[in-house]
Amino acid sequence: MSDDPKPAVGTIGWTDLTVPHAEPIRDFYEEVTGWRSEPLDMGDYEDWCMMPAGSTTATAGICHAIGSNADLPPQWLIYIVVEDADASARKVEVLGGEVIAGPRDMGGGRFCVIRDPVGAVCALFTPPGGVATD
Repeated sequence: MSDDPKPAVGTIGWTDLTVPHAEPIRDFYEEVTGWRSEPLDMGDYEDWCMMPAGSTTATAGICHAIGSNADLPPQWLIYIVVEDADASARKVEVLGGEVIAGPRDMGGGRFCVIRDPVGAVCALFTPPGGVATD
């Protein structure tokens, strides 16, 4: 059992950037921000977790837009923690938004990428250990 606290619903759980050519963008952000990268094995390729200088905790991800991520827009994408990604995806559509990817499994949790009624894009994520309750 993990000692990590469960994230609260509505918090930003992660941020990543998914692009067609990830290596040059990884290098760009290493130079511009001082982040260092740690490879993340994706099977046939590697994405990267980006860490601030001197830290062992990832701040963001730089990802390849291939496979199931090929349809993700090339923008910084925040992952908002929700209790149930599937239920939230259904609400998005009822409320005039659009689900543009997922819901699907990721790292033991579930996520979907949505476009809200004014066109802004974000992801909704249910972590593998669930969310904090009062």
